[in-house]
Amino acid sequence: MLGGNTNRKKQGVKKKYPSSGEGGGYKGGSDERSSKPSYTITREGDDAKKPSRDGAGSGNYKGNKGGGFKGKDKPFNKFRKDEKDGAFKGKGTVRKNFSQDDRKKSHTKFLKDQHFDGFEQRGQGPDDLIRLNKYLSMAGVCSRREADKFIEDGLVTINGEVCVALGTKVKPTDDVRYAGERVKAEALRYVLLNKPKDCITTLSDERGRSTVMGLVKNACRERIFPVGRLDRNTTGLILITNDGDMAKKLSHPSHEIRKVYHVITDKNVSIADLKRLESGIELEDGVAKADAALFAGDGSVRNEIGLEIHNGKNRIVRRMFEGMGYEVTKLDRAAFAGLSKKGLPRGRWRHLTEKEVGYLKML
Repeated sequence: MLGGNTNRKKQGVKKKYPSSGEGGGYKGGSDERSSKPSYTITREGDDAKKPSRDGAGSGNYKGNKGGGFKGKDKPFNKFRKDEKDGAFKGKGTVRKNFSQDDRKKSHTKFLKDQHFDGFEQRGQGPDDLIRLNKYLSMAGVCSRREADKFIEDGLVTINGEVCVALGTKVKPTDDVRYAGERVKAEALRYVLLNKPKDCITTLSDERGRSTVMGLVKNACRERIFPVGRLDRNTTGLILITNDGDMAKKLSHPSHEIRKVYHVITDKNVSIADLKRLESGIELEDGVAKADAALFAGDGSVRNEIGLEIHNGKNRIVRRMFEGMGYEVTKLDRAAFAGLSKKGLPRGRWRHLTEKEVGYLKML
């Protein structure tokens, strides 16, 4: 009989645990329930097949009244009891542990500066070839487009011979000269810094104040410079590189590079003024407006604003709020040209990945 009470044993079928009742429930009292059941069913002879799921053929695993999953073969094995601490692992715990492990692997290098011991100079081995216009651009002479014009005009020589053929390739060891002066190419470096407060955006300071260049002095051997500026009291992302073409593109207003700021004011901002930020505010040098302006978080705190803007004018965010009668007490650049400061502590830096560099070149 299937699904009912029976004391008969089917010939050729061995059951390690008795069952009774509809749905294959346990037979007996609490003592039988407390022992660990095994649900392996073996069939002998020509009729041998995969282990059956339950006596009623309902498609549910045997051992749990009502047809629920039970035993080692259950698919929800992630809701298992952890052997170390005895805690049950659920979906939330697994996701949390994964996030912690991922964060530990991905961002550990951002938490502590290490002494710079040199980087591999890709494409600049003694026998590697580089296009001449790229070589001149990497040397900081000009952009690639301008280099092509200089080559055609006969202003560039290679090992003492004038070169006028576009597409010519040179070795890093070649003697390349522009207008009679030797130039040497350097590997392009892209360093992203989370600038702290009381740090100025300059190459050096005669008064001995902290500078962004002092924070990244061990980043690379090449001479790099900041793209744009941040006020001394403004914190957040700033890119430092030796790629002149990219620096020009990211800082020129015509490219409308996106920037996101977290603004904290001395008093609550009204909804009307929040809309004014998007519609435009008249300043002494013209109208300035934000691409988006929203209350930060859930909107319960009205003196914290998230501001997206592409205007690159000097102190533009502070001046916009001052034009409406607010004083900015804290200003942080949270995103720049699609780059985020997530995982990058204040005062720390990191090198951009190849994917990030490729993205910036496509802007």
